Amino acid sequence: MTTTTSHTPESEQPAEGGPVTRPSRLIHTESTTEIPVHLLFRDGPDPAPVPLRPAVVARRQGTGEQPRLRRPVPDRSGTLPRVDPDLVERPARVLPGVVGVLAGVCGAAGCVATAWWTGALPPLAAGAAGLPPAPGTAGTGPAQWAAYAGAGALALFGFGGLARGRTGRAWVLGLFGRYRGTVRRTGLLWVNPLLLRRRVDVRLRHWRSEPMPAADRGGMALRVVVTVVWRVRDTARATLGVEDHETYLRQCVEAALLRLPVEAPGAGQATMDAVCEALTRQVASDTAPVGLEVFAVRPVRVEYAPEVAAAMHRRRIAALDARHRASVLSSVVDSVEDTVTRLTVRGLVELDDYERKALVKDLTVAFCAGRGEPMP
Repeated sequence: MTTTTSHTPESEQPAEGGPVTRPSRLIHTESTTEIPVHLLFRDGPDPAPVPLRPAVVARRQGTGEQPRLRRPVPDRSGTLPRVDPDLVERPARVLPGVVGVLAGVCGAAGCVATAWWTGALPPLAAGAAGLPPAPGTAGTGPAQWAAYAGAGALALFGFGGLARGRTGRAWVLGLFGRYRGTVRRTGLLWVNPLLLRRRVDVRLRHWRSEPMPAADRGGMALRVVVTVVWRVRDTARATLGVEDHETYLRQCVEAALLRLPVEAPGAGQATMDAVCEALTRQVASDTAPVGLEVFAVRPVRVEYAPEVAAAMHRRRIAALDARHRASVLSSVVDSVEDTVTRLTVRGLVELDDYERKALVKDLTVAFCAGRGEPMP
């Protein structure tokens, strides 16, 4: 049920016998809304709570388009990208080197036998090889070319796949862009010559950096030289997970120095050990996803940046001078007090306040002059 109340001013009433005209709207966008009657006579003390609706991003007027809800955006700040979890080091399939040698020798012998068969082998070479004279000139036909190709391919595969594995070295094998395994074995091996080999050093390595920018707890600019003890733990991720794992390690060390405060020159050994431990944890956590294992990151030289080195040197000299003056003044005051106390306690002199002050002044000047220090 709805009620519609309208009031038309006298000036807008239609004239008798004239056409009915609708008054013009003062606001072009005004609209009429029907109000239920029971809401007009409601006398409740507190209005009913209005349910909240989700936030609306945008709505086009007059198009009937439904509102679009705002989707929450996940916060990914402070998280490192993960390397492919399937990219994990696994041993590659290789054969002993003897197999490659035998295959190469058989291929070479097949080439010699085919040349003897076609009559292309000279008699002297055939006699040196222990072969009887050729029965005749057979010529080079399809069968001979097939024998040449098979024997040559066998020789190439046999000798081309030979490799020597060394301690502390590894090969990362790949075929057409896919990871095929890692070879950590030593000695003479045979590896498929079609596979791409990438040599990786898996020994314990020691790297000394160039001066890197850093800051202390007060924000003062520093230059720090660090040594990093590390090694490649997962060759697959270190080689295929990043473009250059050594460059990645250097950038992680630079980021850790900028993120963590480093103690200024002259700090104690315990403080430097705490800084070393914090740097090691930070760099190890950053490089673990790419297969690197970091054992220690230790600052070996800490100095102020060139733009603040002169000012900090003057400040340090002033602090040392003030400390020295304070120690000298303390010793002079102790000596004067001891001298005046002994003179008065033993009864050698009787002094009033004025004479005591004069004696203290004279003794202070004498002791400072004897130490070669100016009066403070």
